[in-house]
Amino acid sequence: MLEIKDLTISISDRYLIKNLNLILNNGDKLAIIGEEGNGKSTLLKSILGICEYAEISGNINLKGNRIGYLEQSISTDKLDKSVYEFLFIDESDYYDKINNLYKYLDLISLTDNILKQKIKTLSGGEKVKISILKLLLNEYDILFLDEPTNDLDISTLEWLEQFINNTNKPIMYVSHDETLLANTADMILHLEQIKKKTECRHTLLKIDYDTYVEQRLRKIEKQTLVAKSEKREFNKQQEKLQRIMQKVEYQQNAITRADPHGAAVLKKKMHSLKSQEKKLDETELTEVPDVEESINFFFEDVEMPRTKNVINLDIDELKVSDKVLSKNIKLDVIGNIYLCIIGKNGVGKSTLIKLIYNELKDRNDVKVGYMPQTYDDILNNYKYVLDFICPNGSKDEITKARMFLGNMKFTREEMISNIKDLSNGTKSKLFLVKLVLDKCDVLILDEPTRNVSPLSNPVIRKVLNEYKGTIISVSHDRKYINEVVNALYILTPDGLMKER
Repeated sequence: MLEIKDLTISISDRYLIKNLNLILNNGDKLAIIGEEGNGKSTLLKSILGICEYAEISGNINLKGNRIGYLEQSISTDKLDKSVYEFLFIDESDYYDKINNLYKYLDLISLTDNILKQKIKTLSGGEKVKISILKLLLNEYDILFLDEPTNDLDISTLEWLEQFINNTNKPIMYVSHDETLLANTADMILHLEQIKKKTECRHTLLKIDYDTYVEQRLRKIEKQTLVAKSEKREFNKQQEKLQRIMQKVEYQQNAITRADPHGAAVLKKKMHSLKSQEKKLDETELTEVPDVEESINFFFEDVEMPRTKNVINLDIDELKVSDKVLSKNIKLDVIGNIYLCIIGKNGVGKSTLIKLIYNELKDRNDVKVGYMPQTYDDILNNYKYVLDFICPNGSKDEITKARMFLGNMKFTREEMISNIKDLSNGTKSKLFLVKLVLDKCDVLILDEPTRNVSPLSNPVIRKVLNEYKGTIISVSHDRKYINEVVNALYILTPDGLMKER
């Protein structure tokens, strides 16, 4: 059991959470949702007592429970360790955990060969898997999971859902995977920044994710209709009262001193009208709900002929260093297709998509945009946001870039900030803006939806579904695959197989 009372978290006078009260009991599955930068990861770190950059007040009672924490990424100081060293801090750990090791390896589709590998050689999904394995072996009382689905293959995602649902351990987790949220969460904590990110608000409900989203949208729509209706009626009453007051005022100006009785009647009438005006001004109207607006972007002037030959791949061996990941890969891509490659972690999906990008990037007949799995592979070459968005931009281009960044809900501070200070979700949206501004007609996307809020992801899927160019992607996002993709391939050690 975890109990939190009056928890308040702020960074540089900006409040992320005010007066949060929360009890997490056995079996509870609490999903934390919200836009990028709203404090989801900061909340987990604050409860654990490892957040060094925020001001924190309130009471956190862990009641002696040991919390297992899955970070968004493995810290750099551990990347040179072998998987065995990462899992077993000392030899005594090994004897306590060996009985469960092979059971869990099999459950998450890993073999014991991985124990000898250095963490830095693993794929993104494999790194997440061994981090989950470490949690399982240590048998913690409460689990905190920060983006546990990042880079996981679909079979492991389904296993993770079953694990979350079947364990009696309380779990608090951050996720952008709408399918996982819908299938596992029974409590929702929604963190918001409203009034142009000057105030924070949180909503905590014992409810499943789909019901929460449905009720929230219905409440917003209803309150908006009521607020607009009340405002229209208020304006009508105000206009009517002003017309009457103007008429009485005209009569007062026209009356002569010879008619003191008439003047007294008009004065009394005007006094009554002003009382009505004061009462009307004091009317409390329903406010239009203040919510975080969804992101807004679109691709302009992009269209590719359906018959355009984009790429013809014929690869004997797909390798990383001397390791063969797959072989006999054949792929023909034509214009206006939305292609997605899936497959088990470590099979070479990111390696393949990077190879496709390198094949296309210097072509003169297509404009290629690339979103890598690891954003810093590209972003480390730039210091500031605008350096990346429009490195040689004119004043007009910078103005346009700022407009698109604003549509993606970047604050003014974020627009001029150092890229290294941005969250992964904000970096993801930065790549989307770059793809739009560069008017790319071929998009090479490695997990395009994985770091974006589940409340913003429907917008991204809609925009990509309406895109008139070619998309070549890797994704494990089941909603993206179902709603956007029209050509699905599975990468195996023996090559690419078309699923649909």
